Amino acid sequence: MGATLQPLLKDQARLEQRLKELPPEPGCYLLRDLDDRILYIGKSKSLRSRVRSYFRDSHDLSPRISLMVRQVAEIEFIVTDSEAEALALESNLIKNHQPHFNVLLKDDKKYPYLCITWSEAYPRIFITRRRRLRSPLDRFYGPYVDVGLLRRTLFLVKRVFPLRQRPQPLYRDRTCLNFAIGRCPGVCQEKISPEAYQHTLRKVAMVFQGRSDELLVLLRAQMERYAEREDFEAAARVRDQMQGLEQLTADQKMALPDASVSRDVLALAADARVAAVQLFQMRAGKLVGRLGYTADATVASPGAILQRVLEEHYSQVEPVEIPPEVLVQHRLPQQGLVEDWLSERRGRKVRLQHPQRQQKADLIDLVERNAAFELGRAQRSAEQHQLATEDLAQLLDLPQPPRRVEGYDISHIQGSDAVASQVVFVDGLPAKQHYRKYRIQSSSIRSGHSDDFMAMAEIMRRRFRRWAQAKAEGADLVALRKAAGTALHTGGLNDWPDVVMIDGGKGQLSAVMEALRELNLHEDLVVCSLAKQREEVFLPGTSQPLESEPDQLGVVLLRRLRDEAHRFAVSFHRQQRGERMKRSRLSDIPGLGPKRVKELLGHFRSIDAIQLASPPQIAAAPGVGPALAQQIWSYFHPEAEHDGPGSDQDVPDPGNQVTAADREPGIALVP
Repeated sequence: MGATLQPLLKDQARLEQRLKELPPEPGCYLLRDLDDRILYIGKSKSLRSRVRSYFRDSHDLSPRISLMVRQVAEIEFIVTDSEAEALALESNLIKNHQPHFNVLLKDDKKYPYLCITWSEAYPRIFITRRRRLRSPLDRFYGPYVDVGLLRRTLFLVKRVFPLRQRPQPLYRDRTCLNFAIGRCPGVCQEKISPEAYQHTLRKVAMVFQGRSDELLVLLRAQMERYAEREDFEAAARVRDQMQGLEQLTADQKMALPDASVSRDVLALAADARVAAVQLFQMRAGKLVGRLGYTADATVASPGAILQRVLEEHYSQVEPVEIPPEVLVQHRLPQQGLVEDWLSERRGRKVRLQHPQRQQKADLIDLVERNAAFELGRAQRSAEQHQLATEDLAQLLDLPQPPRRVEGYDISHIQGSDAVASQVVFVDGLPAKQHYRKYRIQSSSIRSGHSDDFMAMAEIMRRRFRRWAQAKAEGADLVALRKAAGTALHTGGLNDWPDVVMIDGGKGQLSAVMEALRELNLHEDLVVCSLAKQREEVFLPGTSQPLESEPDQLGVVLLRRLRDEAHRFAVSFHRQQRGERMKRSRLSDIPGLGPKRVKELLGHFRSIDAIQLASPPQIAAAPGVGPALAQQIWSYFHPEAEHDGPGSDQDVPDPGNQVTAADREPGIALVP
């Protein structure tokens, strides 16, 4: 967009032109800001009247929508044939773009999913928390509330059904023990056809779709067919699968009345600010899953919140996972439309009901009671975090409780692989999307020479460099800090912390303050340090710690922040050290760059396998010729270079290779 472009509210002529272009037809509209970011995505049966309503009297708009409208610089629209198509399109667009002002619901946690990569000849099955953009053929099943139960379920499924047990083959040219004992069908050596393996996985998918009863019926019929053909060994295998499946489903389900129907039940409990939503998944009368959400109760009615839950949840699941019946606590604003959309997605009729009496109303009451417990838990948790931030404000003599608190830590072993971590707590809770990790760049910090003070000062310079530059250019930091707390973007400067906590004592704190003086930010930031031994809190310029108790709420919050920063730094350090140790030996070989090292490790899976391989076997790796293969082999066998004639040491000869693996039967070339 052009540099002279303004928000539409400040350019009435362009606003009227855009509104005239909107057709009175169903579809979706996209509201964009000056930076071409999508602010909001909505749907309507009449695009013209719906979008016009945003730009009428602003007193009729909520503060949240009013803030959004002030930023709108462009309006886009997509016309559909019906309002039902607009609903489906809106759900897909919101899921793909995640606009800021569409965020009504927040998951209580990031739920895990089970992914099956149907796009591959031999699909993989694994647990993930990220619905990454993969092939359209791949499928995600879930979400699941209890990741521990999901892992146990997947473990038992792999015992019941013959599936690939490893993400990578253990051996390159033969099967492993799992094939011998019947746990794996020999995928690595293609002992089973892709069609037969996918047939097995389709049965597994039924388990994670809540269709275990259907699968048991199919397996029973298959077992009887095998028995009729007197193939008793195959019938016994199917019988064992049925027994394992019955044990699996018995462990993870709680029976409820009315076992003939599969349904989802939604209800909420709310106070003046927050609504806690519960979605119970019942299949054949058994509770197989429970999902929880929180929503802002001030921006929508209870029915609208439940409708948003339905739209977001069912837009992400497979059509076969949509039950034939959905019970809701409140009538939805567009109940008929949502019902038609769900029926279209499922391919069969879906009924949305708002029961008032008898057994279905009792189910609603059950889910509502659970939602009330979750609301109480959320209220107690919010109150506890609020008390902790208030106590920290009192401890550090702040004018108001800090909202964003950052913690920093350094991790290394005698200076090697030195890294730093930045963790962020918002309103007393970890905000992992704001975590950052740093590699220490100072040449003075190296293996055998560590300097935590210098490392911490370096991180402060890198972290606040942009803020220092803005201040040097005359920016008003107070105004920028205020704007950072809103949805408005401030040129990327929207991450000002209310408190910075350093893991360490007075030495680390002094080094940090010296770095901040260089940036001219030492009077703007609130900085403290937390010493480990006595859990003492130090402020800049003081020789004595603050008067505090290790178990008071404000100090406990700092301790949680410190421990999280330490955990994050140590995990990153271990990752860096592991990568260095894995590649350092190969990197010492002349002619081997990072790309060839990666290809070698991808081909042989480990350095030990490379060391045991002969030159022709090494030369078979991608990007490695005979000369380089001989050089690699000589690096791992330096004694062969110095043995003279008559030595008992085997001399490498392209026509007659003798390796350590040849001399020691039972040691495979590739582990």
